[in-house]
Amino acid sequence: MTGASGAQYGLRLLECLLRAGHRVYLLLSRPAQIVVNMETEHRLPGRASEIQAYFTQLYAAQPDQLQVFEREQWTAPIASGSAVADATVVCPCTTGTLSAIACGSSRNLIERAADVTLKERKKLILVVRETPFSEIHLENMLKLARMGVIIMPANPGFYNRPQSVEQLVDFMVARVLDHLGLAHELMPRWGEPT
Repeated sequence: MTGASGAQYGLRLLECLLRAGHRVYLLLSRPAQIVVNMETEHRLPGRASEIQAYFTQLYAAQPDQLQVFEREQWTAPIASGSAVADATVVCPCTTGTLSAIACGSSRNLIERAADVTLKERKKLILVVRETPFSEIHLENMLKLARMGVIIMPANPGFYNRPQSVEQLVDFMVARVLDHLGLAHELMPRWGEPT
Protein backbone atom coordinates (compact mmCIF):
# COMPACT_ATOMS: atom_id res chain seq x y z
CA MET A 1 0.00 0.00 0.00
CA THR A 2 1.28 3.44 -0.92
CA GLY A 3 0.11 6.87 0.15
CA ALA A 4 -2.60 7.49 -2.44
CA SER A 5 -6.10 8.17 -1.22
CA GLY A 6 -8.16 5.00 -1.23
CA ALA A 7 -6.69 3.09 1.71
CA GLN A 8 -10.04 1.28 1.91
CA TYR A 9 -9.20 -0.58 -1.32
CA GLY A 10 -5.97 -1.97 0.08
CA LEU A 11 -7.46 -2.84 3.45
CA ARG A 12 -10.45 -4.64 1.92
CA LEU A 13 -8.15 -6.57 -0.42
CA LEU A 14 -5.99 -7.57 2.56
CA GLU A 15 -9.09 -8.70 4.46
CA CYS A 16 -10.38 -10.78 1.54
CA LEU A 17 -7.03 -12.46 0.94
CA LEU A 18 -6.53 -13.34 4.61
CA ARG A 19 -10.10 -14.55 5.16
CA ALA A 20 -9.72 -16.80 2.10
CA GLY A 21 -6.61 -18.36 3.68
CA HIS A 22 -3.97 -16.88 1.37
CA ARG A 23 -0.47 -16.05 2.59
CA VAL A 24 0.17 -12.32 2.30
CA TYR A 25 3.30 -10.20 2.43
CA LEU A 26 2.28 -6.65 3.28
CA LEU A 27 4.27 -3.49 2.68
CA LEU A 28 3.09 -0.03 3.70
CA SER A 29 4.87 3.15 2.78
CA ARG A 30 5.10 5.81 5.50
CA PRO A 31 2.52 7.96 3.65
CA ALA A 32 0.24 4.89 3.39
CA GLN A 33 0.22 4.60 7.18
CA ILE A 34 -0.75 8.27 7.44
CA VAL A 35 -3.53 7.87 4.86
CA VAL A 36 -4.91 4.77 6.61
CA ASN A 37 -5.08 6.77 9.84
CA MET A 38 -6.74 9.73 8.05
CA GLU A 39 -9.26 7.84 5.90
CA THR A 40 -10.31 4.98 8.17
CA GLU A 41 -11.06 4.16 11.78
CA HIS A 42 -7.76 2.25 12.04
CA ARG A 43 -4.85 3.69 14.02
CA LEU A 44 -1.85 1.75 12.82
CA PRO A 45 1.19 1.38 15.04
CA GLY A 46 4.54 2.43 13.63
CA ARG A 47 6.50 -0.83 13.46
CA ALA A 48 5.97 -3.66 11.00
CA SER A 49 5.75 -6.32 13.71
CA GLU A 50 3.02 -4.35 15.50
CA ILE A 51 1.09 -3.79 12.24
CA GLN A 52 1.35 -7.52 11.57
CA ALA A 53 -0.08 -8.34 15.00
CA TYR A 54 -2.84 -5.74 14.54
CA PHE A 55 -4.08 -7.08 11.18
CA THR A 56 -3.61 -10.72 12.18
CA GLN A 57 -5.96 -10.17 15.11
CA LEU A 58 -8.37 -7.89 13.21
CA TYR A 59 -8.89 -10.33 10.34
CA ALA A 60 -8.51 -13.53 12.43
CA ALA A 61 -5.59 -14.69 10.30
CA GLN A 62 -3.65 -17.83 11.05
CA PRO A 63 -0.21 -17.45 12.66
CA ASP A 64 2.39 -16.63 10.00
CA GLN A 65 -0.30 -16.15 7.32
CA LEU A 66 0.49 -12.44 7.22
CA GLN A 67 4.00 -11.08 7.19
CA VAL A 68 4.56 -7.32 7.30
CA PHE A 69 7.95 -5.95 6.31
CA GLU A 70 9.73 -2.70 7.07
CA ARG A 71 10.15 -0.29 4.14
CA GLU A 72 13.84 -1.05 3.74
CA GLN A 73 13.97 -4.65 4.93
CA TRP A 74 16.17 -5.80 2.06
CA THR A 75 16.39 -9.35 3.46
CA ALA A 76 12.64 -9.89 2.87
CA PRO A 77 11.88 -12.80 0.51
CA ILE A 78 10.11 -10.48 -1.95
CA ALA A 79 13.37 -8.58 -2.52
CA SER A 80 14.84 -11.55 -4.40
CA GLY A 81 13.85 -13.36 -7.56
CA SER A 82 14.73 -16.68 -5.93
CA ALA A 83 11.78 -16.28 -3.55
CA VAL A 84 9.37 -14.21 -5.64
CA ALA A 85 5.67 -14.09 -4.75
CA ASP A 86 3.04 -15.48 -7.12
CA ALA A 87 1.71 -11.96 -7.78
CA THR A 88 2.20 -8.41 -6.53
CA VAL A 89 -0.55 -5.83 -6.12
CA VAL A 90 0.13 -2.20 -5.27
CA CYS A 91 -3.21 -1.00 -3.92
CA PRO A 92 -3.58 1.92 -3.82
CA CYS A 93 -0.69 2.99 -6.03
CA THR A 94 0.53 6.58 -6.15
CA THR A 95 1.70 8.02 -9.44
CA GLY A 96 5.10 8.47 -7.80
CA THR A 97 5.31 4.73 -7.17
CA LEU A 98 4.02 4.12 -10.70
CA SER A 99 6.88 6.27 -12.02
CA ALA A 100 9.49 4.53 -9.88
CA ILE A 101 8.31 1.10 -11.03
CA ALA A 102 8.30 2.22 -14.68
CA CYS A 103 11.90 3.43 -14.29
CA GLY A 104 13.11 0.48 -12.19
CA SER A 105 14.46 2.73 -9.44
CA SER A 106 13.83 0.34 -6.49
CA ARG A 107 14.45 2.92 -3.75
CA ASN A 108 12.35 1.02 -1.20
CA LEU A 109 10.99 -2.47 -0.69
CA ILE A 110 7.67 -1.75 -2.44
CA GLU A 111 9.49 -0.64 -5.58
CA ARG A 112 11.96 -3.54 -5.32
CA ALA A 113 9.14 -6.09 -4.94
CA ALA A 114 7.49 -4.71 -8.09
CA ASP A 115 10.83 -4.77 -9.91
CA VAL A 116 11.39 -8.41 -8.92
CA THR A 117 7.86 -9.28 -10.04
CA LEU A 118 8.56 -7.72 -13.45
CA LYS A 119 11.93 -9.36 -13.97
CA GLU A 120 10.56 -12.76 -12.95
CA ARG A 121 7.58 -12.35 -15.32
CA LYS A 122 4.99 -12.68 -12.57
CA LYS A 123 1.67 -10.85 -12.36
CA LEU A 124 1.88 -7.21 -11.29
CA ILE A 125 -1.31 -5.20 -10.69
CA LEU A 126 -1.23 -1.46 -9.98
CA VAL A 127 -4.43 0.12 -8.62
CA VAL A 128 -3.56 3.68 -9.55
CA ARG A 129 -5.42 6.38 -7.62
CA GLU A 130 -5.12 9.81 -9.23
CA THR A 131 -7.24 12.15 -11.30
CA PRO A 132 -6.75 13.65 -13.75
CA PHE A 133 -3.79 11.80 -15.24
CA SER A 134 -0.97 13.86 -16.70
CA GLU A 135 0.82 12.86 -19.88
CA ILE A 136 3.69 11.59 -17.69
CA HIS A 137 1.30 9.31 -15.76
CA LEU A 138 -0.22 7.99 -18.99
CA GLU A 139 3.19 7.37 -20.56
CA ASN A 140 4.31 5.46 -17.46
CA MET A 141 1.12 3.37 -17.52
CA LEU A 142 1.54 2.62 -21.23
CA LYS A 143 5.19 1.65 -20.72
CA LEU A 144 4.23 -0.75 -17.93
CA ALA A 145 1.16 -2.11 -19.77
CA ARG A 146 3.43 -3.01 -22.68
CA MET A 147 5.49 -5.04 -20.19
CA GLY A 148 2.37 -6.95 -19.14
CA VAL A 149 1.52 -4.99 -16.00
CA ILE A 150 -2.20 -4.75 -15.27
CA ILE A 151 -3.12 -1.11 -14.73
CA MET A 152 -6.38 -0.76 -12.81
CA PRO A 153 -7.30 2.84 -12.02
CA ALA A 154 -9.58 2.88 -8.98
CA ASN A 155 -12.75 3.46 -11.02
CA PRO A 156 -15.66 1.58 -9.45
CA GLY A 157 -18.64 0.68 -11.63
CA PHE A 158 -22.20 1.74 -10.98
CA TYR A 159 -24.13 -0.80 -13.05
CA ASN A 160 -24.74 -2.91 -9.91
CA ARG A 161 -26.37 0.14 -8.33
CA PRO A 162 -24.14 0.35 -5.25
CA GLN A 163 -25.85 1.58 -2.11
CA SER A 164 -22.74 2.27 -0.02
CA VAL A 165 -19.10 3.23 -0.15
CA GLU A 166 -18.31 -0.34 0.89
CA GLN A 167 -19.99 -1.67 -2.25
CA LEU A 168 -17.95 0.74 -4.40
CA VAL A 169 -14.78 -0.50 -2.69
CA ASP A 170 -15.85 -4.12 -3.15
CA PHE A 171 -16.32 -3.53 -6.88
CA MET A 172 -12.64 -2.63 -7.29
CA VAL A 173 -11.41 -5.34 -4.94
CA ALA A 174 -13.49 -7.90 -6.86
CA ARG A 175 -11.80 -6.80 -10.10
CA VAL A 176 -8.36 -7.21 -8.49
CA LEU A 177 -9.29 -10.67 -7.20
CA ASP A 178 -10.58 -11.58 -10.68
CA HIS A 179 -7.23 -10.67 -12.20
CA LEU A 180 -5.44 -12.68 -9.53
CA GLY A 181 -7.61 -15.65 -10.51
CA LEU A 182 -9.11 -15.90 -7.01
CA ALA A 183 -12.72 -16.81 -6.29
CA HIS A 184 -14.89 -14.35 -4.40
CA GLU A 185 -18.50 -13.41 -3.77
CA LEU A 186 -18.06 -9.66 -3.37
CA MET A 187 -20.50 -8.77 -6.13
CA PRO A 188 -22.60 -10.48 -8.78
CA ARG A 189 -21.08 -10.95 -12.22
CA TRP A 190 -22.32 -8.86 -15.11
CA GLY A 191 -25.67 -10.25 -16.25
CA GLU A 192 -26.25 -12.22 -13.04
CA PRO A 193 -29.21 -11.30 -10.84
CA THR A 194 -28.35 -8.92 -8.01
